[in-house]
Amino acid sequence: MICSAVIFDMDGVILNTEAVCRRAWHAAGPRFGLSYDDVEKSYEAGIGCSMPDTRDMLRGLFGTDFAAESYIEASTAEFHFIEEKEGLPLMKGVQSALEYLKRQGYRIALASSTHGATVRRQLTAAGVLQWFETVTTGDMVTHSKPDPEIYRMACRSLELAPADCAAVEDSPNGILSASRAGMKCIMVPDQIQPSATIKKFLWQQIPSLEEIPSIL
Repeated sequence: MICSAVIFDMDGVILNTEAVCRRAWHAAGPRFGLSYDDVEKSYEAGIGCSMPDTRDMLRGLFGTDFAAESYIEASTAEFHFIEEKEGLPLMKGVQSALEYLKRQGYRIALASSTHGATVRRQLTAAGVLQWFETVTTGDMVTHSKPDPEIYRMACRSLELAPADCAAVEDSPNGILSASRAGMKCIMVPDQIQPSATIKKFLWQQIPSLEEIPSIL
């Protein structure tokens, strides 16, 4: 075995939430004076970040007087409206990848910057929570991705060294977090393709989780 455990991000890796989140940010943006390009820039910068770090990022982009908390609340309300109306589908290949890893004896965990209650609600609704031995979430750490804290904590929850774990991520922030923690990085790009700089941190890049058996 190349590693002992595989630790997954949730949004954009397990659940198809990133596209919904983008829609929600755009729905709320005009109420806060944000143009289409403003929303795109801030959305991409915030992928993989916790709520506090997202707030700080918004104020960094749009000024200290920007109503960051209100914008986050408005976009979250839009997200929940879409979630309740349409649901949150699994990303391509999730079920088969989890089944394969379990059969092969890998330990499976989750490290998401999203709040724990939300993570458990969404994974339960999607029918996949039971696959994850441990769940490490944004409300458990001080700094979110790209800081390595969440992945270091996730590895400790399994009592494994980061070098013995692989991280599956869709975002540059997530890849930086896992790489800085000392893990093998597998990228499954969703909303953002990796830059040349990010590619240097990758152990593998695959188009979907259907390719997991080809690399692990």
